[in-house]
Amino acid sequence: MSVLAFGVPAATMLIGGLAVVFSRDLVRSVLWLALVLFATAALFVTLRADFIAAVQVLLYTGGVVTLMLFGVMLTHRIESARILHESQNHLRGAVIALATFGLMASAILQTPFSEATLADTATDTAQLGEAFLTDWLLPFEVLSILLLAVMIGAIVLARKKDAA
Repeated sequence: MSVLAFGVPAATMLIGGLAVVFSRDLVRSVLWLALVLFATAALFVTLRADFIAAVQVLLYTGGVVTLMLFGVMLTHRIESARILHESQNHLRGAVIALATFGLMASAILQTPFSEATLADTATDTAQLGEAFLTDWLLPFEVLSILLLAVMIGAIVLARKKDAA
């Protein structure tokens, strides 16, 4: 894998992520997020995970970003065409981001990667489906239950704010 093939999407993700956080306009933040998600799909392509790249573009870049834009633009709380949001606690966020970066960097640097490791992974849809339904069935189902719990929790929190 060439450094350029990794560096361009990675730099795009970094710049787009910073733009998401520091953008004052909520609609523009969502559009910057779309760029970050698309660059993530480009990184999946460099890792020879074409199916996951396609899923990334279809589900996240296409679906989730579209839903977020509709949610932002069609909410009943909009009085004007512009929705501004203020980020607070920049210092705390920077400390948490640096700690997360340090943790991930140390994990990446301590992990032995090789071409043999990549060759053993499932790359086509049949292998991925078989892996999800055999070797990874329990973690896949636990993740499904966790996502369901998060969704129910978000609905409960949103309903409390609407009732207040």
